[in-house]
Amino acid sequence: MDTKLGPLLKEKKQALYTVPPDATVADAVKVMVDGGVGCVLIMNRGGIHGLFTERDLMRRIIYKGLSPENEPIKTHMTRELIVASPDMTVGETMHMCTEYRIRHVPVFDGDTLMGMVSAGDLTKWAVQDQQHTIEDLTRYIYGPVDSAAGG
Repeated sequence: MDTKLGPLLKEKKQALYTVPPDATVADAVKVMVDGGVGCVLIMNRGGIHGLFTERDLMRRIIYKGLSPENEPIKTHMTRELIVASPDMTVGETMHMCTEYRIRHVPVFDGDTLMGMVSAGDLTKWAVQDQQHTIEDLTRYIYGPVDSAAGG
């Protein structure tokens, strides 16, 4: 879990799903559903104004009985973003997600948006890291496995 976010973002299929600040909540939901993602960035001219998540939809729209078609995204988006840097490790970012109870983290290198990571991305990378550690320890203890000999 000492792996840094920067190299992992370069490996990740990186698509940012965005809507402009004048979009409706329904517009944002369509982008999330079509993209198979749980979060969209609210962006205008390259600048981030906020983000909107499935959790925001449930708590700020559905629970209150509001109509997604009539609600402006800028009214319901999360404005105060918790962000990561490419120098942060997977473990540090997981800790940040737990501490702030968030699932989506924009990654910035200075003022430049490098991408987004989700709690799912972080968990996947942590599991892969642990799997590599297990494989390395197994090779250390038992030696290389000869697949041609069936074991």
